[in-house]
Amino acid sequence: MNDKKQIVQSKLILASASPRRRDILKQMGLEFSVLAADVDEKLTTDIPSLAVEELSRRKALACLEKVKGEESIQKPVLILGADTVVACEGRILGKPSDSEDACRMLSLLQGRSHQVYTGVTFMRLGGKEGEVQRKTFYEVTDVHFYPMTQEEIRLYVDTGEPMDKAGAYGIQGLGARFIRRIEGDYNNVVGLPAARLYQEAKDWL
Repeated sequence: MNDKKQIVQSKLILASASPRRRDILKQMGLEFSVLAADVDEKLTTDIPSLAVEELSRRKALACLEKVKGEESIQKPVLILGADTVVACEGRILGKPSDSEDACRMLSLLQGRSHQVYTGVTFMRLGGKEGEVQRKTFYEVTDVHFYPMTQEEIRLYVDTGEPMDKAGAYGIQGLGARFIRRIEGDYNNVVGLPAARLYQEAKDWL
């Protein structure tokens, strides 16, 4: 596979309602539709890399079941499931449950480094005899925070930005003011490792 035109020879479906992931796919120049499904996000492992891979598979599988029952969707289709978590000293931080939880997470992250893991699952339906091809991988980025005062944390949480984001911050938004540096893929922190996704897709399809 030589270019993005070949990647999208299958209909690409994003199994996520995340506007950030939609923006990254648009930035890559890919055409896609969105078909998100509610899934159980309860983790069965406390290992971050395994957790995001597992959750990305659940999302892709849930989308696959919808696609199988939708006659109007033309096959072949390529389903993309993804999930992101933040981990500090190996402890997984998902999305905050409320403002106090967001403050707790940011208090833990401030002044230190942590890791952002994104798991990605491809499922391709419509190959020989209707078989489903699958591929799962993860990407990790190190993020270093400046020290934050409790007042800064509270003011940031009050903006509402942290509430739907793993680790309670958005690097692409107001949270950028607290980032000292990153090591790895910026887009991975936003929610989808664009370059890795492209490389994995072209080597697999």
